[in-house]
Amino acid sequence: MSNDTQGTWLTQEAFDRLTAELEQLSGPARIEIASRIEAAREEGDLKENGGYHAAKDEQGKIEARIRALTELLKHATVTEAQFDGTVEPGTVVTATIAGDPSTFLVGNREIVAEGSDLTVYSPVSPVGAAIVGLRAGDSTTYTAPNGKEIAVQVTNVERYEP
Repeated sequence: MSNDTQGTWLTQEAFDRLTAELEQLSGPARIEIASRIEAAREEGDLKENGGYHAAKDEQGKIEARIRALTELLKHATVTEAQFDGTVEPGTVVTATIAGDPSTFLVGNREIVAEGSDLTVYSPVSPVGAAIVGLRAGDSTTYTAPNGKEIAVQVTNVERYEP
């Protein structure tokens, strides 16, 4: 399963959750923030109006999230992971990285259920790219951003279940 810059693998649950978030932000959230900006604008001098500046800042964050979600959903591949025991997007991997045990999801952070503290590595990150295609028991190394070679041994691979 490919996860390149052209697309991101998402579960149906994650796709539905992100679509609902986009609809909320594009509709009710935009209307509410526009009302708050208008109300703050009516208070007078905008240079020293903290409420106005806070609302404009929040509006910028909402618009940025709308753009990010729109792009993500436009290029998303929505399927259930075809699990064959290899590391691929949508798998939870337990590995020893530089001597330290670690459990993480290979994929996009958007597929992790809300409230989960599961670490996520992109399949195009240095560690993700090094282990995609490996199975439990396989070892490899990857070059960290600082140039250091890091050893990785995959000890377990399982399908991610949100």
